[in-house]
Amino acid sequence: MTTAESLPLRAPSPNALPLGAATGGVRLLLRLEGGAMLAAAIAAFDFLGGEWWMFFLLLLVPDLSIAGYLFGRRSGAFAYNAMHSYLGPALLAGLAWLFYSSPQPLLVAAIWVAHIGLDRLLGFGLKYAAGFKFTHLGVLGSVQMARDQSEKE
Repeated sequence: MTTAESLPLRAPSPNALPLGAATGGVRLLLRLEGGAMLAAAIAAFDFLGGEWWMFFLLLLVPDLSIAGYLFGRRSGAFAYNAMHSYLGPALLAGLAWLFYSSPQPLLVAAIWVAHIGLDRLLGFGLKYAAGFKFTHLGVLGSVQMARDQSEKE
């Protein structure tokens, strides 16, 4: 029986994408979707009356999860993905809605969604255990840029 952990995450070629990485129009659609989530989260934050100093102070907090890479690629990918999935802010917003006592948790959830949306818009996807640069949106860095350039030609 083959498990997802035993499957290769990338082919030997330096231009190969990780298995499951989006390409072409699908990749563009996912990035635009991230932009739409960013815009919706900013609108929600403003609608809830959030203070903009709080928005900018907390916007990059999810990136602290990169510290997980100090414990290896697999731990790093897990920590990063846990903080860069829409499940976390959705759960926080749902709990805040059920047990509403203050808008603060909803504001934090909106900031969190804005961060994820910005990352996705910029091409920073969920990580594979192969390494930080291998994401569901493709390979970060010069390899991906070279591939994108060759697709245009």
